[in-house]
Amino acid sequence: MTLFSILSPQELLMAMAIAFASGWVKGMVGFAMPMILVSGLNSFLPPDLTLAGLILPTLVTNGLQALRGGRVAAIASIRRFRVFLVVGGLLLLLSAQLVALIPGSVFLVLMGGFVSVFALLQVLGFRMALNQPSTAVEAVVGGVAGFVGGMSGVWGPPTVAYLTALNTPKTEQIRIQGVIYGLGAVLLLVAHLGSGILYAETLEFSAALIVPALAGMWIGMKLQDRIDQASFRKATLFVLLIAGLNLLRRGLVG
Repeated sequence: MTLFSILSPQELLMAMAIAFASGWVKGMVGFAMPMILVSGLNSFLPPDLTLAGLILPTLVTNGLQALRGGRVAAIASIRRFRVFLVVGGLLLLLSAQLVALIPGSVFLVLMGGFVSVFALLQVLGFRMALNQPSTAVEAVVGGVAGFVGGMSGVWGPPTVAYLTALNTPKTEQIRIQGVIYGLGAVLLLVAHLGSGILYAETLEFSAALIVPALAGMWIGMKLQDRIDQASFRKATLFVLLIAGLNLLRRGLVG
């Protein structure tokens, strides 16, 4: 297999285990797969291989998540968050071409700091809420998510912070996340086919992570169906806080 020209069988097994864990968490709260994959894979693989590995499992799992409520509901979510998607998509395509030129640490620190403070205040009982969607806020959050996502493959935390501030119901939030991340994953795939990150061997590696990610996601979704809105919100905020702190760690120490 050409796959083993870029990593060992042991590394592949470790990567598949991490993909399973990331799928389990994603099935529970609807996000955090790229965060877990990046954190786990980056501990023993180079950054370019890490970024390549997360692209296909992210694409497939988000596609299933987006369509879980049916095609009509997914299309409605696209229309509702069209500003987020358009602005985020444009900046994702732009920043993906800058991966080799601009260090993403400053963006990771800024985003990690914001997300960590937001989640911590929510956990402590301070409610930061938007009474209704704001086009300006949506454009800013979408832009930040897209720009950092193109450079790092992680765009979930600002998205979840925005949806949580809107107090989005559990089922709708899961679907909207799937739509946003799914379309983002398509753009990430296209962008990195052109950036040099994706080629035959790295595509094979990414494809190998799809099945374990789906298996983990299936188990996580079974658990998600059993929890109520309040428990879902707490679980989301807990994972979001971890995500924010992890982004800070990556930005500060690499």
